[in-house]
Amino acid sequence: MARYTASVCKLCRRERMKLFLKGAKCESMKCPVERKPYPPGEHGRGRIRESEYLIQLREKQKARRIYGVLEKQFRNMYAAANSEAGITGEILLRMLEQRIDNVVFRANFAASRNQARQFVRHGHVLVNGKRVTIPSYQVRKEDVITLGDKAKKNIVVRHNLDTIDRAIPQWLEVNADAFQVTVRDMPLREQIDVPVREQLIVELYSK
Repeated sequence: MARYTASVCKLCRRERMKLFLKGAKCESMKCPVERKPYPPGEHGRGRIRESEYLIQLREKQKARRIYGVLEKQFRNMYAAANSEAGITGEILLRMLEQRIDNVVFRANFAASRNQARQFVRHGHVLVNGKRVTIPSYQVRKEDVITLGDKAKKNIVVRHNLDTIDRAIPQWLEVNADAFQVTVRDMPLREQIDVPVREQLIVELYSK
């Protein structure tokens, strides 16, 4: 299974902003973006000529890295979004939000989407009572997501629920005591708080 294994902090520095890929570390002064607010590499401090293509590319890379999606998978998701009726960019973001690993993250069961993916891959997440081990699984309206018995006793999960103070999006209903999430509706664009200009992604892929 292909996956990114290098330092995720370099991804934040490349985009020159916090993508919150490391959980609590991103909120502290230990975050490399605070200490080195410039791209990594030998020429990171140099001046960069920002062309139209570069701006569009950086927006696509930002979205891809926030949700932890590899290039081929992201391109396939765009193709699927483009084939549906409606605004392609908004449909793409909605599909990214509907990933099961994102739902686990949004419910505050995990400190980061990377940790949420790990929970899913290890079989700790159930959808409508059935175990799901594919992080890209798309949840639907009225789906009920719960954690398995082992995960409910996991000290990491309990610590996350006690300490994480992220706002729960309106399209999800979370019962922390039961370790349960219900998908009330599909996410609307105004309910998706990621700093991504999706129209630039559409323009990039439309070339």
